[in-house]
Amino acid sequence: MKFPFSVAVAIGIGLITLAGYFLNIPVLQTLRMALIEWATTLAAVALLVGIANLFTIHWNKLTSGKVGGLYSAILIVSLVLTLGVVGWFGPTHTYSKWIFNNVQLPVEGSLLALLAVILVVAGVRLLRLRSSMLSIIFIITAMVILLATGPLFGISVPGLTELRSWIAQVPAMAGARGLLLGIGLGIVAAGLRVLIGSDRPYRG
Repeated sequence: MKFPFSVAVAIGIGLITLAGYFLNIPVLQTLRMALIEWATTLAAVALLVGIANLFTIHWNKLTSGKVGGLYSAILIVSLVLTLGVVGWFGPTHTYSKWIFNNVQLPVEGSLLALLAVILVVAGVRLLRLRSSMLSIIFIITAMVILLATGPLFGISVPGLTELRSWIAQVPAMAGARGLLLGIGLGIVAAGLRVLIGSDRPYRG
């Protein structure tokens, strides 16, 4: 084994954290909380490093005169302005909330609305290229959701809202829970592979 020390540290930390959840031993629980706090701090530092890297990439793109420099300038100004306002006044100040409510939320809403249209267009193209029962069901479901969420020209079809609620609460919720279960099982499998030393992502 080329990296015995790093493997031993990773396996030991993983076993201590896992044992702290199941064994009511004060020492293990204290170590588990300390390790989780360290991981949270490192994740925050990694986020700051990612922000600095993003700033550097777009700054180089702006100063070198590459295509899309205007978008890089907008990103840099927005980043600096947001960091300055939130860092000086705090995240709960009126100015910080104004940025979130009047910039962040409208952008997110526009992207979600655009995503809905893109999904419908992709479904129509899929239906043209390869017609199947699943693609037909997808198109019908998408049209029902769109028409029931925002009725076109104020026209409301009876029973459409109830059908949309049933789709959202039964098949969509079942699919979402299935995805969450799959993600959870995948995380457990990945964690076990790291604990037994089969995967070593920390080698660099």
